[in-house]
Amino acid sequence: MKNKATQSKAWATVQIARHPERPQFLDYVSEIFTEFDALHGDRLFGDDGAMIGGLARFDGQPVMVVGQHRGRGTREKLQHNFGMCNPEGYRKSQRLLDMAERFNLPVFTFVDTMGAYPGVGAEERGQAEAIATSLAQLSSLKVPVIATVLGEGGSGGALGIGVADRVIMLSHSIYSVISPEGCASILWKTADKAAQASEALALTADKLKALGIVEYVVDEGEGAHLQPEKVMHDLKDVLKQALDELQPMDAQARCDARYQRLMKFGSSNLGIAS
Repeated sequence: MKNKATQSKAWATVQIARHPERPQFLDYVSEIFTEFDALHGDRLFGDDGAMIGGLARFDGQPVMVVGQHRGRGTREKLQHNFGMCNPEGYRKSQRLLDMAERFNLPVFTFVDTMGAYPGVGAEERGQAEAIATSLAQLSSLKVPVIATVLGEGGSGGALGIGVADRVIMLSHSIYSVISPEGCASILWKTADKAAQASEALALTADKLKALGIVEYVVDEGEGAHLQPEKVMHDLKDVLKQALDELQPMDAQARCDARYQRLMKFGSSNLGIAS
């Protein structure tokens, strides 16, 4: 059994990932990209404020940027549905990714969500289908795809924009199949065991990098909310490095490599350096 100090460290990371002053998607967009022009609507039902995306420039190069935004303050949080996407959000991202493919634009996605919105209306409008279609689409895109976990990456809601050639995590972000509270409620019938569950889930950036699920971890010191400009500068450097690795590759070879990356998950090869 893991000692309590290790458990506390994992739980402390969860708290930092959820810190109310932690920089959010639009903060990073304004610092890392230029000429960002948000595009709206899924052309089927409506516009989802939890998923924001559009055209931008990265070091002068046209790119497509898509991410989840939680909002601050009650009014803004409601406008962005606390970062929990409805199916319209995933269908909007699909529309933007189709555009990126058509115009050969690299794709940057940014994950920060507790999970997809679990409401009845979302389910009626095809939440599961929308996420599944997003997974399939991202798996087969011929353009470079780079995903970054900014804060909390929860369940299928995060995976809906998390399939990529390279995955980056900030050092105090988390990425897991379920929240620690949800895991504890299932295993121990009480959310009071969330700290223990956070260790069992191996949701921290260092553990996920060791497992081969993420390629890069950006050090944020004691938390991105304490030194946001430095963290954003360092993240931009890593994004540039990842893009420089991917762009020279043949499109089909890049797509095949992404497929092989996904296929090793859950196998005996996971965590073995290639």
